[in-house]
This record gives sequence, C-alpha cells and structure tokens, in this order.
Amino acid sequence: MLKKLNDAMDYIEAHLEDEFLLEKISEHINVSDYHFRKIFFALTNMTLNEYVKNRRLSEANKELLQGAQVTDVAYQYGYQSVDGFTRAFKKWSGILPSQVAKLKQCKSCQKLQFVVTMKGGTLMEYKIVEKPAFTFAGVSKRVPLQYEGVNNAILELAQSITQEQKEEMHRLQNIEPYETVNVSYESDTNFLEEAGELTHLIGVLTTKNDISSNLDTFPVKAHTWAVFPNEGIFPFTLQDTMARIYSEWFMTADYELAEPFSFSFTKMDDKKPNYAYSEIWIPVTKKE
Repeated sequence: MLKKLNDAMDYIEAHLEDEFLLEKISEHINVSDYHFRKIFFALTNMTLNEYVKNRRLSEANKELLQGAQVTDVAYQYGYQSVDGFTRAFKKWSGILPSQVAKLKQCKSCQKLQFVVTMKGGTLMEYKIVEKPAFTFAGVSKRVPLQYEGVNNAILELAQSITQEQKEEMHRLQNIEPYETVNVSYESDTNFLEEAGELTHLIGVLTTKNDISSNLDTFPVKAHTWAVFPNEGIFPFTLQDTMARIYSEWFMTADYELAEPFSFSFTKMDDKKPNYAYSEIWIPVTKKE
C-alpha cells in the first residue's frame, strides 16, 4: 500500500497542470476510490481534493514569484477564470496573486512522500466475520458530518424513537450483533471533509421482510466484515479506533473496503462514567 500511495503522489505531480478527475488517481494505482481517499485522509488529516488544490497553488506561487502574469498562471493550473483563481489564492495565502512578486512572499505545500515509521506497538484486536444479506431497520435522518465529540443531531435522533418503533425493532432483530446499532451512509462528502451531511440510522439488523412502514430501511448485500472491538472513554475511544483502522490496519491488512459505510454499537458502563464497550463493523474484500 505504501508504494501505491507514493505512486499516487507521483501521478498528481505529473498532472498538476492538467484537468483530471480525482477518481483517475485511484484508477492509476488500482485501488478503490473510496478506500484510497479514506486512507489518505486518515494519514494526512486533509482531503485529497484539498491536497491537490494546495499543490497547485503552491506551484502557482512559484510562478508568480518569477514574474509570471496572473492570467497565465490561473489558466495554467486549471482555473476557469482569473477571479476564481484570485479568490482561491487569497484564501490560501492571505494575499492577492498580483501582490506576490512585489512582496516576495511565498507559501509552500510540498509534495507528500509516505514512509514507514515504527509506532507504539499497540495491538489492534479484530476478527473477520462472514454475514449473509440483511437489512438495517430503524429510524434515520440527514445529520451533519462530524469526526470528533458527540454529534447532537444523532442524540436528537435517538431521543425521537417512539416506544412503538422500539417494539417493532425488537421484533425484527434476528441476526448478530443483537444490539441497537448506528450506521451512516449516503454521505454527500464521501466522509472526506468535515462538512456536508450523511444519512444516519439507529436500528437493528434483520433478515425479515415484514418491516413496518414506520421504520426506515437500508438493505445490505452479503459481505465479509472486519470487526473491531474497543473499550474506553466514550466517544474518544470509538473515534480513535476508527481513525486507527484507516491509518494503521488497512495499511498492512490483506483487505480493502467493500462498501462506503460501516456500523457500530456501544454499550455504556453503568459503573464508570463516560466509559463504554463498542464494536465497529466494516465491510471488506480481499485484495487482489
């Protein structure tokens, strides 16, 4: 995976002045687009789009320092108008592109290179589970994307579940894990920017077909699942485990993402404040 990441960075460098879809990068290294973007974000804490934009503006800054015309540089690095380039450059650097040569000011974003580093030696417990097709049945709504802390919109969703809906979910629940789960899907940002929205469902797993109309559903195909148990301060431990899955486990595992979603459940400890046992379930497929 390390070589593929660096091959991707080389591809970006070779096409900074070209118009290309970001999906072409993952095609070039023969990795699913979602899998590549998720790992890239976990390792760099920036989106792929943000990195490409920063590299282009960094190279544009160099051209402007050498006296190139703003109009020429704007079109050279893929902007459709000088105004669009000017706004992006000022937001990125804090000055107008027309001021760069005079002020001799340079802001730089260097090309990324991924290297192996030894860290911690902390073990990550997981198991691989085969699961048939099933349906998530529960209550859902569009919520803002959030990587850290408690998402109040999800709390409000949980509090909105009626007793009738709870009883229906209990009747339907017939497949492991026999817990109330949280699943997020249909993100309008592919989970790659802390902006936008996704659909969040709180419910159960079922193979039954007679699902009441007062519950929302999300069908799932048969998959192999990587299951990551974790225990500690909530929600930090759960969120930290999710980050480590993409920044550490996927880097060396024989698996990659099969679908752009995952689900989890959490059981709070009544005797320890803010302490919980959780499991994260991610659909995976063997690497070719």
